[in-house]
Amino acid sequence: MSYPPTTGRAVAPPAPAAPPRTVWREGLDRARAAATTEPGRLRVIGAVLAALMVAFGAVTAWQVSDRQTAADAVAERSQPLSADAAQIYRSLADADTTAASGFLVSGQEPGQVRQRYERDIDTASKLLVRAAANTEGSSSAREEIRKINQLLPVYTGLVESARANNRQGLPLGGAYLRYANDTMRGELLPAASRLYKAETARLGKDYEDAEAWPWVAIATGVVALGALGWAQRRHYERTNRVLNHGLLAATAAATVVMLWLVVGHAVARAQLTESNDHGAKSLQVLNEARIDSLRARADENLTLVARGAVVVDEDGTDKGKDAYEVSYGSRMSALVGKASSGRPSDGSLLDEARALADDDAGREPVEKAADRIREWQERHKAARAADDGGDYKTALTKVIGAKGTTGESFDAVDTELAKALDHEQREFQQAADAGRGAFTAMALGAGVLTVLGAAGAVVGIGRRLSEYR
Repeated sequence: MSYPPTTGRAVAPPAPAAPPRTVWREGLDRARAAATTEPGRLRVIGAVLAALMVAFGAVTAWQVSDRQTAADAVAERSQPLSADAAQIYRSLADADTTAASGFLVSGQEPGQVRQRYERDIDTASKLLVRAAANTEGSSSAREEIRKINQLLPVYTGLVESARANNRQGLPLGGAYLRYANDTMRGELLPAASRLYKAETARLGKDYEDAEAWPWVAIATGVVALGALGWAQRRHYERTNRVLNHGLLAATAAATVVMLWLVVGHAVARAQLTESNDHGAKSLQVLNEARIDSLRARADENLTLVARGAVVVDEDGTDKGKDAYEVSYGSRMSALVGKASSGRPSDGSLLDEARALADDDAGREPVEKAADRIREWQERHKAARAADDGGDYKTALTKVIGAKGTTGESFDAVDTELAKALDHEQREFQQAADAGRGAFTAMALGAGVLTVLGAAGAVVGIGRRLSEYR
């Protein structure tokens, strides 16, 4: 066997085979190639327009739903809880005031006084149960509720001890009542105040969430409308046709959703702001005024119970003065300022309440309350003059007597403030309901319209594609 002669030159190895193309890579290349043709570009444009419309609808539904939930919380949960917390405070303060009033009556206290005290304690207990059941996620509120529930039986026990001693004519009853009052003012009322502030803060947060502009949805809508406008201009430049019915329908749907979103939210925001400025804020100020009037009445009663046994021991202009009388003066200053006649002075609670009231029905009871407070102050001066002159019996008659007393003035003030609170509560509810009503069906409507708009964009692009078949 013979072999071919060798030339001495090396033979090059064969070139390696190209790696096989993956399905993903091949699909990507085909898509890239298709996109370079007009039909391919139209398909991409149609897909992008449909995706933008669906995204616009989804983001709008999400943000509107969030704001509607917050608006519902304002009307149905946080404001009622704030009102309940204020009522807990008022009930506790009124119970303390009533207990002091009953103590001033020698022997057995009147039945109506006893019933009012028990009603206040019962109201506070029931509202605490409701607040505990509805206070979600607020550890501070739950802690204050727990503290009030723990201290309330202690307070009522001290009041019962004071009554028992008072019925027997023992001076120890006054000490028990002062201790009960210290428990109420030093622990119970501060806890109730913190509970009220916690619930009011949550109300403010719900207002903030409900009134926040849906900027993400608005921005998405602007992008979608811009893309639809560009697509129609492109269609006109390439075909010299003014209208594409599908794209026009998609643009109309997006425009309706955008207008609905902006106008509807503006209306809701305006109504919610109205409910806050002339409803919730008015209620807060009126609650503070009513509480201060209750505490002023308790101070007035305790001045007679203590008979100078409790004095201010802190350094200052009031050192050595009767502590309850000093407290009474500060409450009155908060209610009507230092003005002794005419309207309340600037900065007083009643002045602020009158400014927040947006109609005569809201201002009238506030002005009447201010008039009765001034009457109360004059009667109080007469009672203090009698007591300071050593005529305790006359002073007592001027405070808890049947007619022309400070108690009569206080009851009139409390009645007028209650009327103002009822009016502002109705004003709040009407405005809050109107505000959250503006969100009604917006999320669902936006979803339906944008889906129809996406379909219109696809149909419009499809009509253009059919010209290439």
